[in-house]
Amino acid sequence: MKSLNLPPFEYKVKKQNGQVWIFDSIRKRYVVLTPEEWVRQHFIHFLIERKGYPAQLIAVEKEIQVCGMKRRFDIVCYDRQATPYLIVECKAPSVSLSQVVFDQAFQYNLSISARFVAITNGCEHYCGEISGTNQFRGLPEIPDFEG
Repeated sequence: MKSLNLPPFEYKVKKQNGQVWIFDSIRKRYVVLTPEEWVRQHFIHFLIERKGYPAQLIAVEKEIQVCGMKRRFDIVCYDRQATPYLIVECKAPSVSLSQVVFDQAFQYNLSISARFVAITNGCEHYCGEISGTNQFRGLPEIPDFEG
């Protein structure tokens, strides 16, 4: 897998039926290792180990309703009151972080109402805070957990 602009972490992989699987410590199971999953797993560990997010307050790939359609977010971190704090949309390293990716994250956040929205392809990361009037203010880095 491609080297990312995220800290390395110790991971467990296995090979089964010709596919490589990586252990997801949040979902407590092995998942197929795709380029997007490689980014997602790195970002989860970055949030836990570098930004102080408690693993038990992180949800991965849960179904939500967006404009009447079923979708799955990549990562949502909650505060200690179970309020969505940060939503993260992950893409494969080969996917550029265009306005379309921002729009997808913002659409998902209409259902979640997290305070912070982030997007990453593992090489680049962008984050911002959503105000009470739904205005986006870019931040220089992913916020530490304060929940």
